[in-house]
Amino acid sequence: MREQALFDKIDLHLIRILHTVLVERNVSRAAVRLGMSQPAVSTALRRLRELAGDPLLVRSGAAMQPTDAALHMVEPAAAILRAAEGLFTNARSFDPALATRSFRIAASDYLDPLFLPQLVAHLKARAPGCPVELMGLSHDVHYQTQLAQGEVDVVIGNWPAPPTELHQSSLFEDEVVCLVSQRHPAVRRGWSEADWLEAEHIAPMPTYPGARGVIDVELERQGLQRNITARCAHFSLMPDIVAGSLLVLTTGRQFCERFVSRLPLQILPCPVALPRLTYYQLWHARTHQSAAAAWLREAVKDVALVLTKK
Repeated sequence: MREQALFDKIDLHLIRILHTVLVERNVSRAAVRLGMSQPAVSTALRRLRELAGDPLLVRSGAAMQPTDAALHMVEPAAAILRAAEGLFTNARSFDPALATRSFRIAASDYLDPLFLPQLVAHLKARAPGCPVELMGLSHDVHYQTQLAQGEVDVVIGNWPAPPTELHQSSLFEDEVVCLVSQRHPAVRRGWSEADWLEAEHIAPMPTYPGARGVIDVELERQGLQRNITARCAHFSLMPDIVAGSLLVLTTGRQFCERFVSRLPLQILPCPVALPRLTYYQLWHARTHQSAAAAWLREAVKDVALVLTKK
């Protein structure tokens, strides 16, 4: 109880006076440095002596000298002041070259397959001391909870309508196209809207329980429904699955173009009018003012901008 009562009597301003008086070893000079009156500093010194149970400064001839107890207080007092300054400075500024905090990013692999590798390379080149953790968006994980609990800094993906309770910024848009095997009949004869709806489609698993993909939300809005006969939790495996089957993968052109050069695949226009896909990054209010999180979000935007220009 005594220790708590003592702690309650100490404030940061008193620590600053203590450090200045001990460094200057002169109340008048300390008052000038602190921008205080000499009587006010003298009053604070009396409080400090009572708290310490020690005179702290004693006269030696014409000068004042710190006691042994006071000498042992100089560096701890300086450390407290540095820590207090850093407590708020770190919230307002971020130096990636010196930082050591972790960046945690949740994203589905339906993004451009070059996006996440280039993002990690970008982060490690500019913030070499910051570990980077990439997390998937799967059907058994709720990303809104992860953001709210601080388990993730930013979530990257596309949604029919991003949650309004989260902060968001758009990264890029992409045309909706169809990826099929070169053996697919539509490559030779083309297809109508009815042909496309009746074809066998592959689609990703929901990103969280109850979620529906942007393609199917838009089809429902138009009173249409496609024939999904396969689902896969790993979007990056779908091009290989499509190459060995007659399944249709409908997604963004930027994703599809990364695979047509190495697999027997063909990109076809989608016969149903679908709006362009918009990719976003989402974050929670808890990190909205964070300098480090803001730097991360700018890095995400920079990488997205570079990829859309290629």
